[in-house]
Amino acid sequence: MLKTLGAQVKEFKTPSLLTPLFMILEVIMEMVIPLLMASIIDDGVEKGDMNHIFTVGIFMVIAAAFGLLFGVLGGRFGAKASTGFARNLRKSMFENIQTFSFANIDKYSTAGLVTRLTTDVTNLQNAYQMILRMFVRAPISLIVAMCMSFYISPRLASIYLIAVLILGALLFLIMSRTTKYFQQVFRKYDDLNASVQENVSAVRVVKAYVREDFEREKFKKASENVYRMFVKAEKTLSLNMPIMMTTVYSCILLISWLGAKMIVSDTLTTGELMSLLTYCMNILMSLMMLSMVFVMITMSYASGQRVAEVLNEKSNLTNPENPDYEVPDGSIEFRDVNFSYHAGSEEYVLSNINLSIRSGETIGIIGGTGSSKSTLISLISRLYDVSEGAVLVGGKDVRTYDLETLRNQVAVVLQKNVLFSGTILDNLRWGNKEATEEECIYACKLACADEFVRQFPDGYNTYIEQGGSNVSGGQKQRLCIARALLKNPKVLILDDSTSAVDTATDARIRRAFREEIPGTTKLIIAQRISSVMDADRILVLDEGRINGFDTHEHLLENNAIYREVYESQARAGGDIDLGVDSCWQRRQSR
Repeated sequence: MLKTLGAQVKEFKTPSLLTPLFMILEVIMEMVIPLLMASIIDDGVEKGDMNHIFTVGIFMVIAAAFGLLFGVLGGRFGAKASTGFARNLRKSMFENIQTFSFANIDKYSTAGLVTRLTTDVTNLQNAYQMILRMFVRAPISLIVAMCMSFYISPRLASIYLIAVLILGALLFLIMSRTTKYFQQVFRKYDDLNASVQENVSAVRVVKAYVREDFEREKFKKASENVYRMFVKAEKTLSLNMPIMMTTVYSCILLISWLGAKMIVSDTLTTGELMSLLTYCMNILMSLMMLSMVFVMITMSYASGQRVAEVLNEKSNLTNPENPDYEVPDGSIEFRDVNFSYHAGSEEYVLSNINLSIRSGETIGIIGGTGSSKSTLISLISRLYDVSEGAVLVGGKDVRTYDLETLRNQVAVVLQKNVLFSGTILDNLRWGNKEATEEECIYACKLACADEFVRQFPDGYNTYIEQGGSNVSGGQKQRLCIARALLKNPKVLILDDSTSAVDTATDARIRRAFREEIPGTTKLIIAQRISSVMDADRILVLDEGRINGFDTHEHLLENNAIYREVYESQARAGGDIDLGVDSCWQRRQSR
C-alpha cells in the first residue's frame, strides 16, 4: 500500500523534501530561544547588565524571525506537496477506472468509488501534510527539548522522561482502540453516498411513488450509522486531552517545586528553571502533536487501503503484444462459447453458443428476462472475455484486436441510454469527435431524431441536462442510436434500444438501417416480435442457450417458444413487451 501511494508523489518530491527540512530548522530556532532567555535572566537581569540583555535580545528576535520564516516556508511547501499528492491520487484513480472492464467495475459500487475519490483522498491529503510537518517537527522537537533539559538538569529532566513514557503507553492504547472504528466508518460512508446518489438520480420516481418518507428514513439510517461510528471513536479520543493536560500540569508543578528547592540550594539558576519549564511545554506539546498525527494516520490508514485497492486493480482485458488495428468486415462467429461472470464458476450464464453471422446481415435477438441477451452481445465488443471458446469479428478472435479499434468498429447502444451534460451536438460527437454538423444531422435522420431536434428552439445546440433529464425516453434512445451511427461501425448492436419509441418510428428506424447502411451488420435485441420479424434471421435464447436461429417464417413453423410469443403478442395487438416474459414463465411452470 505505501509503495502504491508513495508513487503518486511524483513531481512533488522536492516540496515533500523541503517541508521537513524547514520544520527541522524551525525547531532549531525554537530550541535556541529558551537558552537565550535563560542567559538574559541569569547574566543580564540578575547582574543588571543592560548591554547583555540588549545583545541577547537581538539574537532572540533574529531566531524568532527565522523560526517564523522557516515555519511559513514549511507550511507553504507542505500544502503544495499534500494538495499535489491528492491531485495525483484522484487523477491516477480516475484514469485507472477508465481502463476497467465490466468485470472490474462489478467489484465496486458507484458510491464506493465516489467515496474513494473524495473522502478517502481528502483524508490521505490531510495525513500526508501532517506527516511532512508535524510528524517531523514533533519528534525532533521532543528529542531536542529532552536533550537540552538533560543538559541543564538531568534530575529534573527525568520527570519529563517518565511523563513521556506514561503518555506514550496511554496514547498507544487509545489509538489501537480507535483504529477499528475508523476502519469501519468509511464502509458506512459508502452506504450514505449510495443513499444520496440513488435518491438524486431517481428523484422523479421517488416523487411519483410518494416515497420521500421512505428515502428520508433510509438516509437517516445511513447517516446514523456514520454518526454512531464516529461517536465511538471520538469518545475514546476524547481521553487524549484530559490525560495530556493532567500530565502537563503535573510536570509543571513537580518541576517548579523541585526547581525552587534547587535554586535555594544553588544547584539551579532561575533562568535555567524558566528554560526547563519552556522545554517542558515543548516536550508535552510535541506529544500532543504526535497524538494528533497518529489519529490522522489511523483514520487515513483505512482510506489508504481503499485507494490503493483501486490503484492496484488491473483490468482483466488487455491488448495483446502485437494487436490487430484493422477489422476486415462485420462478420461475427461464436465458437463453442461458454461464459461465466465469476472465474472458476461451474455454472455458465451462456452455454455452448455456436453462431455464424455474415457481414451486413440483420439479426434479431429475443429471449425472456435473464436469458443473457445483453451478455451475449457484450462479448462481441469485448466488454467481457469468454470463459471458454472464442468470439470472432471479421474472421479474427476479438482478443487479437486493439481494444480501441475493436470498440470503434463495434458500436453498442446499451439498454440503459446515457446522455451527458452539453449540447445535442456535443453528445452526438461522442461517436465521432470530428463529425461535421451535416454528418450529425444525417445520423439523426437515420435514427428518426432530426424531426424532434429541429422542434427545439435552439435545434442541435439545445443544451442537454445531466442524464438527459430534459428529453423523453424515446428521444434519448434515438439520440443514442444516432451517436452510435456516427462511428460508422462495421457492427451495430441495439440492446433493446427502441423500447421507448412507438412501433411506427421503430419501423422507420429499421427501414433506414436496411436502406442506408446495408453493409453494416446489425444485431437488434427486442421484446417486440414486430421489431425483429423482418430481420434476416432471428436468434431465440432460452436460459443462456440457443433455442432457435432462423428466419421469422421458419421459426413460426419449427420453434414452439417463438410461435407462442408471436401468437401472444398478436392477440395483444403486437405492441406488448410482456409477451416474451409471460411465455417463458408459462413454459417453465409446465
